[in-house]
Amino acid sequence: MLDALKSLLFSNRSIGDHDPVALATTVLLVEAGMMDGTFGPEERASVLALVRQRFSLDDAGAARLLAAGEAEAARSAELYSHTRTVKDNLSYNERLDIIEMVWEVVYADGHLHDFEANLMRRLNRLLFVEDADSGLARKRVLDRLGLSSS
Repeated sequence: MLDALKSLLFSNRSIGDHDPVALATTVLLVEAGMMDGTFGPEERASVLALVRQRFSLDDAGAARLLAAGEAEAARSAELYSHTRTVKDNLSYNERLDIIEMVWEVVYADGHLHDFEANLMRRLNRLLFVEDADSGLARKRVLDRLGLSSS
C-alpha cells in the first residue's frame, strides 16, 4: 500500500494513456496560450496543429491530448514538473523545437504580451535552452507567421 502511494505521488503523472512528454509539452503550450488571460480560438487552433504534427496524431488524438493538457494545467499551478519531464527526456535540439512551438502559440494572436515574454524567459531557463537559440526560434516563428519582430 505504501509503495502504491509513493508511486502515485512521485511518478510522472499523466492523464489517461498519454505519453508523459506529449502531455508535458501540451501543458506548456496551453500555459503559453492562457498566459495573456485568454485561451482564444487562435491559440487553441495553434496548439492542436502543433501537437497533431509533433506527436503524429489524428484530429481526435490531438483533441484528447489538448483536453488532457488543459485539465492538467488547471490542476497544477507550477511548470517545473512539466519542464523537467521535457528536459529529462529530450535532447537539446528537441527542447529547442518545443521552445519554437511555444513561441508559435504565444504569437498565434499576433502579438507578444508581457506575461508571455516572462514565461518564455522562464521556460528557457527551466529547459536549459540558450537565450540566443530561443531568439532565433522566435524569429523563425515571426517569419513563418508574417509578423514583424518589434
